[in-house]
Amino acid sequence: MRPSAESRTRVRAGPAVDQYWSRRQDDLVAVLGSTPGGLSNAEAEERLQRFGRNALRSRQRATPLQLFLRQFTSPIVLILLFATVVSALTQEWVDAVLILAIVLGSAALSFSQEHRANAAAERLRAQITVKATVLRDGQPQSIPATDVVPGDVILLSAGSLIPADAVLLDATDFYVNQAVLTGETFPVPKAPEPTPVQSSLAERANCVYMGTNVRSGSARALVVETGQSTAFGQIAERLTQREPETGFEQGIRRFGYLLSEVMLALVLAVFAINVFFQEPVLESLLFSVALAVGLTPQLLPAIVSVNLSRGSQAMAAHGVIVRRLESIENLGSMDTLCTDKTGTLTEGVVQLDGALDPSGQPSDEALLYAHLNARFQTGLANPLDTAVLAAAQPDIGQYSKIDELPYDFVRKRMSVVVERRGERLLIAKGALENVLAVCTQMRDGTAAAALDEAHRRSIGRRFEEWSAQGYRVLGVALREIPVLPRYSRADEQELVFLGFLLFFDPPKSGVQETIARLAALGVQLKIITGDNRLVAEHTAASIGLQVTGTVSGKELNDTGDEALWHSVRRANLFVEVDPNQKERIILALQKRGHVVGYLGDGINDAPALHSADIGISVDGAVDVAKEAADLVLQEHDLAVLNQGILLGRTTFANTLKYIFITTSANFGNMFSMAGASLLLPFLPMLPVQILLTNFLTDLPAMNIAGDSVDAEAIERPRSWDIRFIRRFMVTFGLVSSAFDYVTFAALLLLAGAGSDQFRSGWFLESVLTELLMLMVIRTRRPFFKSRPGRGLIVSAAAVALATLVLPYSPLGRLAGLVPLPLSLVAILVAIALAYMTCSEAVKRAFYRRADE
Repeated sequence: MRPSAESRTRVRAGPAVDQYWSRRQDDLVAVLGSTPGGLSNAEAEERLQRFGRNALRSRQRATPLQLFLRQFTSPIVLILLFATVVSALTQEWVDAVLILAIVLGSAALSFSQEHRANAAAERLRAQITVKATVLRDGQPQSIPATDVVPGDVILLSAGSLIPADAVLLDATDFYVNQAVLTGETFPVPKAPEPTPVQSSLAERANCVYMGTNVRSGSARALVVETGQSTAFGQIAERLTQREPETGFEQGIRRFGYLLSEVMLALVLAVFAINVFFQEPVLESLLFSVALAVGLTPQLLPAIVSVNLSRGSQAMAAHGVIVRRLESIENLGSMDTLCTDKTGTLTEGVVQLDGALDPSGQPSDEALLYAHLNARFQTGLANPLDTAVLAAAQPDIGQYSKIDELPYDFVRKRMSVVVERRGERLLIAKGALENVLAVCTQMRDGTAAAALDEAHRRSIGRRFEEWSAQGYRVLGVALREIPVLPRYSRADEQELVFLGFLLFFDPPKSGVQETIARLAALGVQLKIITGDNRLVAEHTAASIGLQVTGTVSGKELNDTGDEALWHSVRRANLFVEVDPNQKERIILALQKRGHVVGYLGDGINDAPALHSADIGISVDGAVDVAKEAADLVLQEHDLAVLNQGILLGRTTFANTLKYIFITTSANFGNMFSMAGASLLLPFLPMLPVQILLTNFLTDLPAMNIAGDSVDAEAIERPRSWDIRFIRRFMVTFGLVSSAFDYVTFAALLLLAGAGSDQFRSGWFLESVLTELLMLMVIRTRRPFFKSRPGRGLIVSAAAVALATLVLPYSPLGRLAGLVPLPLSLVAILVAIALAYMTCSEAVKRAFYRRADE
């Protein structure tokens, strides 16, 4: 929330501060009541109370009251409430009370399930929080980004998600991706110098904004705006629109369209025919509305919420934190997983195996300068520098750091400038090809020799040999450099090549078995890496991944979109790729109809994580990667993800069970009821009895979320198929309807039932058959070969018992039910068992045909 004018003036001198990008640094620091060393902890706490948390209003969750009231926004529920009012106005008090009780009962059940599900999901999401590094009492502290306040001094480096709007105090080769605000594709340079008052947001080179992220370099910045006052907050209505639908959400929406079409046709036809035959208009209206409600799976939102919540909690227990609940369903549908190799397929514990001179001999000089480069760089932390620092501890006391040129994904190298006894040296380290590109000489013993083509070919051969053995090879280079106020990338030229750094990252133990299990689950693995072809192919061979095709970054640049759609389907190894190419590969796979997951943890993975159907990161990833991901692994391990896929498919399978069971049973009952209303001189079931049937059968259905799932139901990816659902609904609905008419015949011809006894008998039959069908339809196996979950069995048995007792109870009499002779109950139970047997045979034939 934007602070009041009074509170803002407590730290601001006047309205001119609103053009903060044009103010001098010392002036702005003074106006904000801060210091170059940041705020004190006490002052920061006071400002947090004054300004509120650094968050946007649009991120707030529904309160319990809002969630409860939301249960009454469904058109079906509104129609039922209208029916309640009409019944009350016509003094049909029993109908009005019972309909209202059923509506309130359904709303309370749905609310309780959704509220518990949302609370559990929030607890899990709270485990993954974006952090910011600030100076408090002059010392760096890592705090939740929501605790950042105006006047804070924040420290930024490659991979940081910028937590608030701020002005740079100092920066080193600082590049920011601010596409979320400006639409610019490429990172833009930032520098501390003030910009003119009239500058647009994109032109304010001294400002950084909430929601953007650092691509390279490092900086120190003074926070000016937080929360809703930021540029991001000002346009949050546009930027925080509903995220694109997942495949599961699209399926739910299309399923809703299908039900709406069937329901509208059925209700209008039944209402018109009943009125035509001079049935009472009000009773016909209530009957038609009840038919619509009977066809609708009212508890579907609650079922979905419970399924997703239980799925997220089960996944959390296995080390997978779900940031977006809807992504669980996509995880179950995923058929292609793209991943980098480091830390996922390999141990991720990189070791420096050797520091060698250009002739391939051990070199203390190469090791010393590599150590200096790694020690003094302050940009993006990486395991290669950690390995260099762990390999040796040379005496570097005589060296002092002057400047650095941080790593970026275009140069693929980083440099530091150091001073030793008045002499300044620029030390570069990075990808061998990119280091050699700025070298004109090479170390030959203690002297320097020209780096001619013959030497370059010799270096290239060594590089290929080591790469083929699985080594990652970097280059180290050096030059003496004059004293300058600042250094830039233009100074990386005419360097002397000192030698090679050889790193080795062994494959993870058990990764071959994990890949085999993924393949058995129908998930193909594709490696996307910045490493060269030889290293990537060696890694693939060492983990048992058969390479079906290799595409390099250079080849991607020369390949059009349509040609790429074909090559990505065949290839499973993509090498020497940059961040934008990763995203392009993901999009091409999606164009081919694949549901794509992407596993990454670096800043260069953020575009691909955002574009993938399932973005997967790890707890130790950079902030921008975690923010872009749907799931966060607490362990960087494919085996953890393997379990997550199974849980995602279990969640999806249980959701489909509810839809299959409810729609087929309800469609059959409503079809039968519509026909019976034309043949009988009375309504076959009262509106309140229809609603009561629907309510009772939904109670055990709530336990489907925790039902056990057959192994074959989760062995392959599954996705929504509305035509399959329609065929299932019609096929089993017609079987249900056929046995309904058998029940009608038994009630009318054998028992000679009147209107009340007919309705009571059919009510009993409707509930019992749907409970039995719950056991049949929940599995593709013969029902007696698939064990249901304990909760499902207990709840179904309890509802069955309550249904048998209800006609003999006072509550049953209020609903128009009457006691039935035991002989008639036995006949109805026999029909229900025959229906169950027939449905089992139809199920076997239906799935056999579907598999052809």
